[in-house]
Amino acid sequence: MFKKFTNGCVRVVNRWLPDAFLFAVILTIVVFLGAMLATGMGPVAMLSAWGNDNGFWGLLSFSMQMALVLVFGNAMASAKPCKKALGAIANMAHNKKQAIVITTFVSTICCWLNWGFGLVAGALLAKEIAKRVRDVDYPLLIACAYSGFVIWHAGFSGSIPLDLVAGKTFGEVTYQAPITETVFHPVNLAMVLIILFVMPFVNYAMHPDKDHAICVDPSLLSDEAERTYKIETPADKMEHSKILWIILVVACWAYIVMYFAKNGFTLGLNIVNFLFMTLGLTLHGNLRKYVDAISDAAGGAAGILLQFPFYAGIMGMMVATNAAGDSLASVISNFFVSISNNITFPMLSFLAAGIVNFFVPSGGGQWAVQGPIMMPAGRAIGNPDGLTAMAVAWGDQWTNMIQPFWALPALGIAKLSARDVMGYLVIVLLFTGIVACGGFLVWGLL
Repeated sequence: MFKKFTNGCVRVVNRWLPDAFLFAVILTIVVFLGAMLATGMGPVAMLSAWGNDNGFWGLLSFSMQMALVLVFGNAMASAKPCKKALGAIANMAHNKKQAIVITTFVSTICCWLNWGFGLVAGALLAKEIAKRVRDVDYPLLIACAYSGFVIWHAGFSGSIPLDLVAGKTFGEVTYQAPITETVFHPVNLAMVLIILFVMPFVNYAMHPDKDHAICVDPSLLSDEAERTYKIETPADKMEHSKILWIILVVACWAYIVMYFAKNGFTLGLNIVNFLFMTLGLTLHGNLRKYVDAISDAAGGAAGILLQFPFYAGIMGMMVATNAAGDSLASVISNFFVSISNNITFPMLSFLAAGIVNFFVPSGGGQWAVQGPIMMPAGRAIGNPDGLTAMAVAWGDQWTNMIQPFWALPALGIAKLSARDVMGYLVIVLLFTGIVACGGFLVWGLL
């Protein structure tokens, strides 16, 4: 029964899911029409909200941060020590069950540590395992690599909990919560651990039978030949200089030590990016090699650079208000607030965030859209700021499982399309949704 349902999801997705960019275009049209119906605003007002500086161009700074998370994480994962570590882990998989379980488990841990690194490392690990285990379904294996992304916003690189550490002001009110009340809250950790240890076996239960499994020829997954360098000119010598590399690495690590000595274990997007850049520089052991790794990684950010402005435009339309102050985002969010009490509010906030995430698949964008609505409502109903923020964060990461945008880096590495993996990820969505709903009901009771 379970495999029949899974196979049905795969068939439906293969038939109906469009290209990721086309998906963003369709969402733009849907929100354009939906916002007019919900708020009564005309097409001129919606076009203005879509294309102005607060719409289409409203996430340029955040887009750069997100692109760097991906690029730095990718460059770090491509370093020889990381590749060797991935190969050693891949050698632990001797059959398809071990392949699925190990890929899911490792990618989930990596995404919890850093989403960009996790996306890339998970896909690279899946490729390494596919070279060794020939009877494993390759699309499912890549789906497993991506499924770990479902807990990224509950981890160290989550933009919402990190933003709340320093305090976030909506209107004239500042909302703040230490990381112990968000990422390291016992309920958040419990949900992460349940997903970490149960999801690998849920994923394995989806594996197609022998007649329907799509296996890949290991020769098609071979890595590109490692670059060779000729050091002939003074410029070449400078590019490969160990002295310059040592100076830069020492300076970077010195700043990191100073930062944590001054600020404690306070993580923001900038220091996370700085940390992973430094790790990448250190592991590559050569400035020229690191520059080339960054160049190779930059291609994976193409989807972010193209699609983030469109999602920023969608966000602009989602928050565009009429004379009464109503927006499509507020209509959705306020509906869930209206049917909530102090116990159900976190769970319903999670579900509301999951719906909004279809149209704003960005942690920062999600925060900008729902924060001004959910945070005051949560405080008014008596919920801690950290609880409300994490409900929004979990909703943001949850529906990424069926939002093609964030799968692009992993799919690029695997040379697959979104259609190949999204059917399996529907099941991941259902499983993690049950875990999160139960977790936030418990959190609301505390």
